[in-house]
Amino acid sequence: MNAVSPPPILPWDVHNQTLVANVHPPDWTNPRPSGRYNLVVLGGGTAGLVTASIAAGLGARVALVERHLLGGDCLNVGCVPSKALIRAARAVSAVRGAGAFGIVVPPGVTVDFAGVMERMRRLRAEISPHDSAQRFAGLGVDVFLGAGRFTGPETIEVGGSVLRFAKAVIATGARAAAPPIPGLESVPYLTHETLFSLTELPARLGVVGAGPVGCEMAQTFARFGSRVFLVESSGGLLPRDDRDAAARVRAAMERDGVTFLGRGRELRVERSGTGIRLIVEAVEGGYDVVVDSLLVAAGRSPNVEGLGLEAAGVAWDGRGVTVNDRLQTTHPRIYACGDVCSSHQFTHAADFMARLVVQNALFHGRGRVGSLLIPWCTYTSPELAHVGRHAADAAAAGIAVDTFTQELHRVDRALLDGEPEGFVRVHVRRGTDTLVGATVVASHAGDLIGELTLAMKGRLGLRTVGAAIHPYPTQAEAIRKTGDLYNRARLTPFVKGLVDRWMSWQR
Repeated sequence: MNAVSPPPILPWDVHNQTLVANVHPPDWTNPRPSGRYNLVVLGGGTAGLVTASIAAGLGARVALVERHLLGGDCLNVGCVPSKALIRAARAVSAVRGAGAFGIVVPPGVTVDFAGVMERMRRLRAEISPHDSAQRFAGLGVDVFLGAGRFTGPETIEVGGSVLRFAKAVIATGARAAAPPIPGLESVPYLTHETLFSLTELPARLGVVGAGPVGCEMAQTFARFGSRVFLVESSGGLLPRDDRDAAARVRAAMERDGVTFLGRGRELRVERSGTGIRLIVEAVEGGYDVVVDSLLVAAGRSPNVEGLGLEAAGVAWDGRGVTVNDRLQTTHPRIYACGDVCSSHQFTHAADFMARLVVQNALFHGRGRVGSLLIPWCTYTSPELAHVGRHAADAAAAGIAVDTFTQELHRVDRALLDGEPEGFVRVHVRRGTDTLVGATVVASHAGDLIGELTLAMKGRLGLRTVGAAIHPYPTQAEAIRKTGDLYNRARLTPFVKGLVDRWMSWQR
């Protein structure tokens, strides 16, 4: 297997030069291997960096190997650049919508797309020292830049040096992968790995994929002024999320100008004299549109090529490296964490998987990835966040639930903010206040979901959540109000009869 070459960092301006100088210094000299390492970490994205820094901080002798850019997807082509663009798009939306607040907005508000992208590159460069080779060397980690591969059950080779290890961790992440779309190989297209190199706004942008990346970028570019066409899969928009919540997000995206080309049964693309032609046969009908640029945001492949996994006795398949619940591979002294082995491909999931790996690999821990309670958030406007089980998931697991939904249009702060379209929905085990799962649709749902995640992790029931005093007015009051809904539901006719009788005695 040959490793897939990553795309170049473009444009080569001062900000990207600063980024590369930090996360893959061109003049970096790899250290001389210092005997047998307690831990060798293959991959310098979030999972690898957290593993290396914690292990070194605990006194382990650690080597970290990265072939491309330290910081991985999150810093370079994921969380950091995408959220910079999303924030700029929210600013555009706020300016254009300021008339609803009694503010006169001058006509002709435009977006300096080159300026938006320059700001993103500047902020990314400013954040990059945290993931830099120099910083990790200062933490006591031996940083090796180059393509690493296993040459045996206890050795990794990189740049002509052989690193011997007692334990190793595979944290090489995943990359964008295009689905088998007829004609795709004949047209130029973007992925999340190349999107952030744009310097000109596409007049017409096609987006394939209605997962988090597709939805976030479709709405963002529509707000910037692109005419955006989004092709969903047959599963619809955000298929892993609550259907009511996804419908709220879809309505907001349509208000921002995103045109949905239906739930695609079949899609093919071809070159057109004026751009890229998308021919869609969808559940709702047929579509035939031409776009200037195409973003494919539908699929990822684990980075296992070129790692020499056979030499180490490590098994893998199309989903990535095979691990057990303790993140141990088929080689008992080699572990894996992050996107290369997980279906939860989030930065925060990689972070906490890395903490488990350090515990299990170096201290004979028994931590299990199945015990992690992992929330997620899609950063559209409104945001959609979730933790735990959906009602359908609970039913499939044989768990009966009661569901309580607090609409934001009944929360004062949401009305004052002009953001009434969301809700907080919690599921509790039927007959109890034990939280099973929760979904939040709100402007900052990613922040609000933390309170419910903490309640679930701490085994705090909905009565306790409802008894927590929140400052007034805040949108988080919607969470407390779900506790009120739970308490009212407990007022059965029998209980109400007892209360009425008690009150009559008090007259």
